[in-house]
Amino acid sequence: MIREATPADIPVIHAMVRELADYEKALDEARATEEQLRDALFGERPAAFAHVAEDDATGEPVGFALWFLNFSTWRGVHGIYLEDLYVRPGARGGGHGKALLTELARICVARGYERLEWSVLNWNEPSIAFYRALGARPQDEWTVFRLTDDALNGLGA
Repeated sequence: MIREATPADIPVIHAMVRELADYEKALDEARATEEQLRDALFGERPAAFAHVAEDDATGEPVGFALWFLNFSTWRGVHGIYLEDLYVRPGARGGGHGKALLTELARICVARGYERLEWSVLNWNEPSIAFYRALGARPQDEWTVFRLTDDALNGLGA
């Protein structure tokens, strides 16, 4: 079952964010707190949204998708940028990842959004194969750039 996240889901979402960061070999970079997630998802001006995948038998959360709106100047409409998609190892292969992506695609179609985009690490072959099987295609002609920490502070000072 896929459902919208609630404030009660913050601790488990936070735990899964850390599990994902560990899987991606970047746990030291996962500094977000539960309070920051709560504010981003449920604060006065939510900047992000989340859906939770639950195990059908137990009702326990086994995965999540955290996303926000982007905008295409070429298409003239919003789209969804999927920041994180994660399914706990014991629940993989049960259709939860596909169900989460299906829900985001459904939202796009219902709202007239024309893109659902995300990034995947080049070494994550199982995820790449999964995304390709759904019909997603890599945007190889684009390179993601990022400013953080000292570089961001230096430029923004």
